[in-house]
Amino acid sequence: MYKKLNSGITAPVGFLASGINCGIKKRNKDLALVYSTVPAVTAATFTTSQVQAAPVILSRLQLEKTEYCRALVINSGNANACTGNRGMKDTISMINNTAWVLDVYDHEVLVASTGVIGQFMPVEKILLGIKQAADGLSPEGHADAAEAIRTTDTFTKECAVQLKIQGKTVNIGGMAKGSGMIAPNMATMLAFITSDIKISPELLRYSLKKAVAKSFNRISVDGDTSTNDMVVVMANGLAGNDEIFSIRDRDFRKFYNALEFVLIQLSKMIVLDGEGATKFIEVQIDGALTEESALQAAKAVSNSNLVKTAIHGEDANWGRILAAVGYSGIEFDPAKVEIFLGKLPILGRNYRIDFSEKEAKKILLNKEIKITVDLNQGRNSVTFWTCDLTREYININANYRT
Repeated sequence: MYKKLNSGITAPVGFLASGINCGIKKRNKDLALVYSTVPAVTAATFTTSQVQAAPVILSRLQLEKTEYCRALVINSGNANACTGNRGMKDTISMINNTAWVLDVYDHEVLVASTGVIGQFMPVEKILLGIKQAADGLSPEGHADAAEAIRTTDTFTKECAVQLKIQGKTVNIGGMAKGSGMIAPNMATMLAFITSDIKISPELLRYSLKKAVAKSFNRISVDGDTSTNDMVVVMANGLAGNDEIFSIRDRDFRKFYNALEFVLIQLSKMIVLDGEGATKFIEVQIDGALTEESALQAAKAVSNSNLVKTAIHGEDANWGRILAAVGYSGIEFDPAKVEIFLGKLPILGRNYRIDFSEKEAKKILLNKEIKITVDLNQGRNSVTFWTCDLTREYININANYRT
């Protein structure tokens, strides 16, 4: 239905990007710029934290003024969070300077930041860097942009796909960053998606909200939600298709499925790159009465430090998994629960335990592990993604500012 491309945020027609070092970090790229050659319908979701960084507050306000944007300016190394009036002024300066350099309207620019909380931005360096980044914009700049938004990430996270809609070639590309401070509810995580599809603003907002719920809000690394989380999608219409404006349109379903695929791939990359992680864990809850209760149980298992450390220690401790479901707040009968490691049953109904520890150990030696919890109550299922919790995670975060 769609094919994967070896590209990222510049895969769609009309999008350019760049990434440079402007001096926020001593080395490595720290400033990214993404630009659409024409106004693009734009939608976004933001952190649910009550403590919100200046770029989150102002980007949200930007999208209250307009449904169309042209540029994203993103810095790493400094979150510009808890910086008061000065932080707001610095973000406004970034907006104004980007608009001036690119010759677009101020309200067509969104800003995102990630890094250390509570430190003032070296705004003079950033403003000079915006000009440099604008000069370097190109269709090949996606990799540099993805590099520039990293903090503790160990690799860049990009994904792009191509599909046919109404006989036209439509592209969707994206990049994300995230390694620690990752939890459901827009977990520090940033993601930026572009497309050249022509779609109504209302339908793009609907698509993003639904796809985020199935992707970025179903991952957890450490249970912490950031002050700066943001997912932005821009669609500039240059594919040339007739505008899609109905969820009943078959073409919409094709677009949505491809968008959800891109977001899930980026989400999985974030979990794979969890700070200090050595194992990727898929948690599936089956047999729930409702999707909401399945999601609640999956979150509890995925956020459980005891489950995550047991998986790291390659210990088939089903008791920790059942205990997490127990405190999740859902109604269920523990005696009906079955738990599997891969295809190996490690807990049967009525607390039946009859499995080979040696076989379980073999499964837990793998880098990718699936835990399935069947509640045997209904027909609803949910999948969540998480990782193990290691000593390295403590080392990284104990020394984050140094």
